[in-house]
Amino acid sequence: MVVLTLLLGGGALAAGTRQVAMQDAVADAARLLARGEGDAAASRTVHRAVAGAQTSVGRHDGLICVSAEAVVPIAGALTLPIRTSSCALDGGL
Repeated sequence: MVVLTLLLGGGALAAGTRQVAMQDAVADAARLLARGEGDAAASRTVHRAVAGAQTSVGRHDGLICVSAEAVVPIAGALTLPIRTSSCALDGGL
């Protein structure tokens, strides 16, 4: 029981770390797009932070928003989906 608790706790900590890394990368990607960089550069930024993350871009009301999703393994067979998004002013510096 103690080993299982340690495995799940360690997995949850790793998932939280990836969530923070992906949030930072998504914010960077939104700013890149707002400055005129291409979708490929934004996608690479997110993938460098979390391998296997799926990204999407939306533009509305003067904002460029980037969303990302990934599945993080916890304790071997268990997985945890993580999602995050961030927006930047379109054409902003």
